[in-house]
Amino acid sequence: MNREEVLQYVKNKYHTNPEYLWLKYPQYAVLRNNKKWYGIIMNVSKRKLGFNEDEEIDILNVKCPPEINGNIRMNKGILPAYHMNKEHWLSIMLDGSVLKEEVQQLIDLSFDTIKN
Repeated sequence: MNREEVLQYVKNKYHTNPEYLWLKYPQYAVLRNNKKWYGIIMNVSKRKLGFNEDEEIDILNVKCPPEINGNIRMNKGILPAYHMNKEHWLSIMLDGSVLKEEVQQLIDLSFDTIKN
């Protein structure tokens, strides 16, 4: 999935419209249910994610229960959360390396996690 597909998915399923909160980062899109965040899409340098490249990439941070977070991060394209609590959040690379169904499942998991 890419940024647009993620935004369309959350709009259709959860009636979420992205919020753009920072003038300094106009492409950062926060996804929330009521006041709680369940996702944020950011464009960051791959170098900030631990790669030796300066190319920018879109990532989606989602919330995940700590007891399964480590196992999920073992999948290709899923990393410790960038700029978030790494125990409760993870980053999904939106470059096609993670299957659409898996991205959707992680979005759903995040949405369900914040409801509890």
